[in-house]
Parts: sequence; C-alpha cells; structure tokens
Amino acid sequence: MKLSIFATLVAAAAAFAPSPVQKTAFKSTALNAILPAKQQYCPCLSVKDLPKPGGAASGVAGGLAICIAVDQKGGVYALGDKCPPVNQPLSFGKVNADGTIEDPVLGTKFSLKTGEVVGPWCPSGIGKLLGGLFTPSGVPTFAVRKSGSTIDVQVDVNAKANFEANYWSGVLDAQGKADGKYY
Repeated sequence: MKLSIFATLVAAAAAFAPSPVQKTAFKSTALNAILPAKQQYCPCLSVKDLPKPGGAASGVAGGLAICIAVDQKGGVYALGDKCPPVNQPLSFGKVNADGTIEDPVLGTKFSLKTGEVVGPWCPSGIGKLLGGLFTPSGVPTFAVRKSGSTIDVQVDVNAKANFEANYWSGVLDAQGKADGKYY
C-alpha cells in the first residue's frame, strides 16, 4: 500500500516538473505545404489606430492574427497574436520597459524582437498549473514598416491557404461525396 502511494506521488510530481526550454523557429510554413512560401508586406493596421508607447493592438495581415506592439521608445514590433499555451490574444498584454510583452493571463514574457520566452514560463496563478503541461514556446515575429497611412507586416501570404488546404478533406458535400467531385 505504501509503495503504491509513493509511486502515485512520484508520478504526480514528475507530471508537473519543469522541462527544458526549447527554441522554436517560425521561419517556414512548409509543413504539409501545398503552395510555396511567399513573403509579402500586407496592410495590418491604420496608423491612426497605432497604440501609444507601452501599448499593443491587434490586426490581421494576410489572414494571420497579428499583435502590433509599441515599446516605450516608440519602436513598433509585429508578433503573432496567439499567446501559447492556450492562444489568448497577446495584444491584450502589457508592453514592458525591458523589451518584452507579457501574457495577460499566464504571465509569460516574450521578447519583442525575437518572440522567444524571456524569464519563467507561465509564472502566475493558473499558469503554474497549465505551464507544467506544455513545453515552453515562443511566438512568431514579423518585419514591420509604415507605408503611407498603414502599418504593413511581412507575412507568408500562402500560410493560411496551406493551413486550410486539407481542411475540407473527408467532409461530405451536398451530393454525399467526401472528395468534392460530382457523380
């Protein structure tokens, strides 16, 4: 009996033990890609909607959710707007003076320049519980520029199409066929 209780405690502790931080590269969407990667600047946000220094706003460029963050010095950065591990909007986060943006729910800080995790992974409240279930990962970063009255972000314009390429595979169409062909 004591052995089974001990084994249960060891298994529970191992499940929530911290894992080493792994760096994640976001340079390609080639995983199962049907279309080749095509980097292009796309309008994301109007200059008039640009947040004040220390703030962040959300936008869409090339079908991708983008977080536009402005540091205290006025530098503009573009990051993916899905904050790991549970994909809440990063644009709701706080831009810090140390060049990071902080996840508003779990407290993880991400570098504005690289998107990598800076400091502890999921350090606040429920983040301590959830953080142990997921491997630390960063967010993608994108090149950004001002073009006339818009803030443009360089994204892979084929990323959304590649993601959705096999989306309808296996779903029955109006004719009752899964391949989309007619009888």
